[in-house]
Amino acid sequence: MENNDKVTSNRVFEGDYVIIALDRKRKWVVRIEKGKELHTHKGVIDLGDIIGLEFGSRIKSSGGTIFYVFRHSLSEAIYKFKRATQIVYPKDYGLILMFGEVVPGSRVIEVGVGSGALTAVITTYVGSFGRVYGYEINEKNLRIAEKNLEKLGVLNVVELKLKDAREGFDEKNVDTVIVDMGDPWEVIPKVYDVLVGGGNIVVFVPTFNQIERVVQSLEENNFGFIRAVECLLRDIEVKRGAIRPSMRMIGHTGFIIHAKKLAKY
Repeated sequence: MENNDKVTSNRVFEGDYVIIALDRKRKWVVRIEKGKELHTHKGVIDLGDIIGLEFGSRIKSSGGTIFYVFRHSLSEAIYKFKRATQIVYPKDYGLILMFGEVVPGSRVIEVGVGSGALTAVITTYVGSFGRVYGYEINEKNLRIAEKNLEKLGVLNVVELKLKDAREGFDEKNVDTVIVDMGDPWEVIPKVYDVLVGGGNIVVFVPTFNQIERVVQSLEENNFGFIRAVECLLRDIEVKRGAIRPSMRMIGHTGFIIHAKKLAKY
């Protein structure tokens, strides 16, 4: 079968990475190979038996327990990333990308690459015609990010740079700049210089006092339409006859600040 057919197929091929799930919390990311096995607390699964199955299929372990086979998703891959820093949570990705107006073909600068999790998400939106320029001052973090992104096969649209963004950027006329660093107000004047007219800056910070300093710097550097939000995520327990909010939730992770570049008069 041709590679294009493989990409569009809903069946598992040898060499594919898949998710084998017992439930929402207990999942394994494995590479499908004949003669290989997955050993779990609920029995052994012969990975060769999965070849040819449709995604969503059930498979029994040696202990008779039912598992499910799903596509290997980006969200699952990110949680398996080797990391030296805390990653941005998936609940915040959507707002960052929407506020940043990131679309296929966008040119995006990311300040503070960390382990490359947000970088990976951005690449799925800019597509093969876009570009992501990642600035990171910690060489160890940069190398970890590079390896993580290489595993996902997205380095063709990413350019990683070991450089302090406070010293300025190499690019011009980019569409969006996303900043995740301890003192983001230090780079805002440089961000203004590289954005297209009406371009977007999105800043992620964990504390209220950082919001105040960021907003002040944005106002002083000709940014407008400033907005700051926080995204809280609470699951709902969906057991039949007992629908209720979960006792646990992902609460505060950070604040997202968005602004647009205005022309100078």
